[in-house]
Amino acid sequence: MNPAAIDWVELEGGSFRMGNPRGDGYPQDGEGPVHEVTLTSFAIAPTTVTNDQFAKFVGETDYTTEAEEFGWSFVFTMFLPEDFEPTRAVQRAEWWRQVNGADWRHPEGPQSDISGRGDHPVVQISWNDATAFCGWAGARLPTEAEWEYAARGGLDGKPFPWGSDLEPGGEHRMNVFQGTFPAENSCADGYAGTAPVKAFPPNAFGLYEMTGNVWEMCSDSYSASYYELSDAVDPQGPDLPDESPRVQRGGSYLCHASYCMRYRTDARSNNTPESCAGNLGMRVVRAD
Repeated sequence: MNPAAIDWVELEGGSFRMGNPRGDGYPQDGEGPVHEVTLTSFAIAPTTVTNDQFAKFVGETDYTTEAEEFGWSFVFTMFLPEDFEPTRAVQRAEWWRQVNGADWRHPEGPQSDISGRGDHPVVQISWNDATAFCGWAGARLPTEAEWEYAARGGLDGKPFPWGSDLEPGGEHRMNVFQGTFPAENSCADGYAGTAPVKAFPPNAFGLYEMTGNVWEMCSDSYSASYYELSDAVDPQGPDLPDESPRVQRGGSYLCHASYCMRYRTDARSNNTPESCAGNLGMRVVRAD
């Protein structure tokens, strides 16, 4: 069953070094210690799930997302009209504003829609929404180890899916914030918000936008100390309560070196299972 018409990429299992060996990350995120992990073969989607794919899911199931149930979600302030009414901001991240009517169909609020963005990643979905999509699509969220193995594209210890240089030969390889965050985005890479899912070249495994564009949710619960205890074969993440934060990987179009250089293959972050935002999406693995 493949109702989402996903063109799976088959990845042969094997061993790799997981974690950040360079020391250029955030110690509080738990990017180390580097440890060897062995994975069974798996198939992963070449892109994040798109608006068109998610719309088909909703059309066939009448699913209601959590942002729709809540009646609001978080939107990056630069995407709001100048006369937008004052609303609650996220503490220590005031560029995120609570916006009534923001959801996957209206990612920047009720004044927005996804017309012309069918091939962009679906956003404003939660981890719980993602698992519901997976149940329909014959898929699952990748484990954190699967995600990193796929993102590296066979490279060892490199920060980016293509190697060590952020912009090799001056070429932009991913969609991240350009300019002075959060007030001035030069859009030098071509995009202020999300980009189409095949806007930049794939890695050596044929996978697009493994870094930048949108954060990608994993199945694992998150713990900053987990790598010290991680299983060596097909790790599934720490055994924590269902409501615990979940891992997200890859960074997004809002990542910037001045505050969030997490657009790397070995960077980690997390969010609660019900959280939604305009830069949070998903990539799936085939459920075998």
